[in-house]
Amino acid sequence: MNDIIALVVLVLVFLVASLRSINMGALALAAAAVVGATVFGAGPEEVVAGFPASLFVILVGVTYLFALAKNNGTVDWMVQGSVRAVRGRVALVPWAMFFICALIAAIGAATPATVAIVAPVAMGFAARYRIHPVLMGMSVVLGATGGSFSPIGIFGAITNGVVDDNDLAGNPALLFGLSVLVNFVIVMVAFIAFGGRELVARGQDEEALAGVGTTAATASRTATRSHPTGTDDADVERARHGGQDVREREDDDSRLNGERIFTLIGLVFLASTALLFQFDVGFTAISVAVVLTLAYPDSAKGAVDKIAWGTVLLVGGIVTYVNLLQEQGTVTWLGDQVAAVGAPLLAALLICLIGAVVSAFASTTGILGALIPLAVPFLLTGQVGAVGLIIALAISSSVVDCSPFSTNGAVVVANSEEHQREMVFRQLMRWGMSLVVLAPLGTWLFLVVPGWL
Repeated sequence: MNDIIALVVLVLVFLVASLRSINMGALALAAAAVVGATVFGAGPEEVVAGFPASLFVILVGVTYLFALAKNNGTVDWMVQGSVRAVRGRVALVPWAMFFICALIAAIGAATPATVAIVAPVAMGFAARYRIHPVLMGMSVVLGATGGSFSPIGIFGAITNGVVDDNDLAGNPALLFGLSVLVNFVIVMVAFIAFGGRELVARGQDEEALAGVGTTAATASRTATRSHPTGTDDADVERARHGGQDVREREDDDSRLNGERIFTLIGLVFLASTALLFQFDVGFTAISVAVVLTLAYPDSAKGAVDKIAWGTVLLVGGIVTYVNLLQEQGTVTWLGDQVAAVGAPLLAALLICLIGAVVSAFASTTGILGALIPLAVPFLLTGQVGAVGLIIALAISSSVVDCSPFSTNGAVVVANSEEHQREMVFRQLMRWGMSLVVLAPLGTWLFLVVPGWL
């Protein structure tokens, strides 16, 4: 009975946080204290012992480094450079946005932050050059989603961290590669469905090439108004440029100076050492950020405040609660119930479906931190491949972020032209709800059923 009560409370945490404006992690920490004391007889020390210290360091480190890259203009340079690289070929702009979002998320930005940075530029460009807003929005959201599963991305750090903590088999490179591939395929389908062939027929548009800087500058000034989480990017922009006019700002954002080169070197160092030499991502990211801060203290002002503390609290709270359930045997009990279904493949499909359904309305970050540990006992039975199911669960729980009920989808809708918002909302809802079914089924068929992972 205690196990059922604890699991019901976990479901209520997701439900209440989805309906009310409250951080899911804070709610989970409070729930852990209450459930620990009243249901399991666990004291504060036992509850706090489950706090994920390693994940805390990773999340703080990578988001701190990203905040520095945003402050010193490295991110702005990458966004504008990616659009200029297509040389006025409008058909390539959605793909430029896809890959720049993937890159920004891959270096440690939270997906909502990535979408909030790029969506104003992308949606403004879509309106100006007659690119379907749903195509552009999905390119932005799914690019960020795919990139976030890099070993130093938020989703990748959470997934790989939970896998390591539970002594499961994992493959960070395959997780990253398949995530980018699946998201790329979905955007390709959207490209065909929303006028991609007409964009290809248009060829090179010199007016589009000339208008990139203006579109980006205009979007940067409106990003704060359109971003529902209230980031103060506009204030940072004003402080950094100190009253320069728009033309000077554009010139400055398009120039690769010494500070930005140093930042790029730091990002490459972080990614390469994590992938090739298994350096600790969190401590390496913090070390790179500290070196950048010492070298360029002016650009570091306010960077600590821009660490994704909300995400840190969310992950810390959810994982602490789940770790409490693990220590008290609830997770093992649930895994035994899943295994008792008698059809391991069906149980695996149900786990992926649950992840997709809940994530379409709640936090993907929280889902990844909760469902993988809950599936551990089932995975340890060896009835299905651990790597295949974890990747299937991760992809199923993340591609649905294009739903307008998620933060990322909502940002896209908010940055659409006013007369198109209702249409964008409806289309994103159809795509999101379709992916709730198709993503778990597809990943299950290709990654779990064959048993090759």
